[in-house]
Amino acid sequence: MAIWLTLCGAIVVIAYLLGSFPTGYIAVKQLKGIDIRAVGSGSTGATNVLRTLGKGPGALVLVLDSLKGVLAIALVYWLFNFEPIKNYIPQTVDVQLWQPWVVTISGLAAILGHSKSIFLGFTGGKSVAISLGILLAMSWQVGFATAGVFAVVVAISRIVSLSSIAGAIAVSIFMVLLHQPLPYILFGIAGGLYVILRHRANIERLFAGTEPKIGQPVATEPEQTAS
Repeated sequence: MAIWLTLCGAIVVIAYLLGSFPTGYIAVKQLKGIDIRAVGSGSTGATNVLRTLGKGPGALVLVLDSLKGVLAIALVYWLFNFEPIKNYIPQTVDVQLWQPWVVTISGLAAILGHSKSIFLGFTGGKSVAISLGILLAMSWQVGFATAGVFAVVVAISRIVSLSSIAGAIAVSIFMVLLHQPLPYILFGIAGGLYVILRHRANIERLFAGTEPKIGQPVATEPEQTAS
């Protein structure tokens, strides 16, 4: 059991490190030579990269951040299905019960890593793109449904933050409607609340009527208020 718990713990740590990989920060640093945390919202995520470098780099960071989430969950599936490792799974472990919990914990670790990157002094993005990748790997139906909500809201409002918040709220609803396991429902609740919390500065601007739409600049603010 000790070896198995160590392996599960290692996967969670790796998920956090994957989430921590600062794709947005690296893209802007390499292409423009600036620290994206000092620009716009202070976030290292795809939306701030879009405002800083344009559609191409913004789309690239969106895809790469989503892939981080996919990979974090794929590693859990690998852990539970790789034949040599199966020998270390105790007979008392019910794989069907364990796997969703390890997936959930790893997903939350990846989200935390993205927003509190160990490579950036525990700063980072708002965890939207990586959450989408995690959802697609966890339950593609929930992932696509959530992406659909985001797309509809952004098409109507042209406000990315509002669309992200709408998607974060919709996740838990889709988890229940699509009869996902309890750990995934809890992931939807915890992950969704965390993403909303990361958008608290945006929420203040939404209520004030000053939140920028796509293509409009946002006033630079420190990471503490942008988090």
